[in-house]
Amino acid sequence: MSEPYDSRFTLPSIDDAPSTEAGVILMGLDAERLLAGVGLARLADEPALVALAVDQARHDALDLSTGALVDAGILRWREVRPLIEAGSEMTSAGSLRREWEHTIARVTATVTGLGPASVACLAACWLRRDDIDDMAESAGHGRTPEKGSGTHDVLSRVFAD
Repeated sequence: MSEPYDSRFTLPSIDDAPSTEAGVILMGLDAERLLAGVGLARLADEPALVALAVDQARHDALDLSTGALVDAGILRWREVRPLIEAGSEMTSAGSLRREWEHTIARVTATVTGLGPASVACLAACWLRRDDIDDMAESAGHGRTPEKGSGTHDVLSRVFAD
């Protein structure tokens, strides 16, 4: 007779912040979804960009397709990755939740002006940077924008600082 599954190490700690549990979920997403999240978070974290995007969408000049969001996320990743990498090195925590907390601290210490969605998505990307870097690299070599538009150009203008 086998013993019942012991789940005490997989359940969240009652002391962990809900954002830590959200981070554990984000870390499980594939690279494309994480980069799309970075692209959308960049827009959603900045009220002026949201207003501009809504106006452009209203005039059919903006399509928020997954491909366009991934492209925007790749642009943002390429901008901030060197900043995050230049941050102080932190020892591995050994626990996903502790690793998440350390990475959140690293992202907020190295990239200024981020809203909570960007912090979370960029932290997940940093923890999954090998996959994210591979996808960002392949985007520069032959990956074509999603069918239909120059959305990439519109998003570049929306996301331009």
